[in-house]
Amino acid sequence: MLELSMHVLDIVQNSVAADATLIKILIAEDFESDLLTISIADNGKAMTKEMLSRVVDPFVTTKANKKVGLGLSLLAQAAEDAGGEFSIDSVLGEGTVVVASFALSSVDRMPLGDMKSTLLSLVFGAPEVDIIYEHRTCERAFTFDTREVKRLTGSALTSDTRTVRLVREMLDEVTDLPSMGKLG
Repeated sequence: MLELSMHVLDIVQNSVAADATLIKILIAEDFESDLLTISIADNGKAMTKEMLSRVVDPFVTTKANKKVGLGLSLLAQAAEDAGGEFSIDSVLGEGTVVVASFALSSVDRMPLGDMKSTLLSLVFGAPEVDIIYEHRTCERAFTFDTREVKRLTGSALTSDTRTVRLVREMLDEVTDLPSMGKLG
């Protein structure tokens, strides 16, 4: 994966597969601390302690149709390569939290990538799951919540023209954050 947004997509798809009904994605940029943090929390079925201890091993996966599970191990390596850290916590019956941090100034940090397209894929790929996306910088914060879309449209998320246009317009703000250009 060449962009962090693709890691976000992969992890959220894991959350959906774990029967999450609510997924919270936080991107926080702190230029004073030279830190980019990505946090993804879900209320899915979570992992056992045994699986949690092995989950960043690329040859371990919970998916029956796959022999390897590269997503988390690649994200952990990307964080470490960029002077950051990786952690994962999972409690059965409560959910899972994945956190990766990166030194913003590191030449080895992947670009954030196209979060708008990633979010569109997630929102319409799993319309039954509520997604809260928050992007914070030192100057501003942007929040997108699918529950708000459902409230505004008066219905479940569908890929009808009106709903897609509304979601696209709401997500346009994510590309307007002042620091987005700095993240590449």
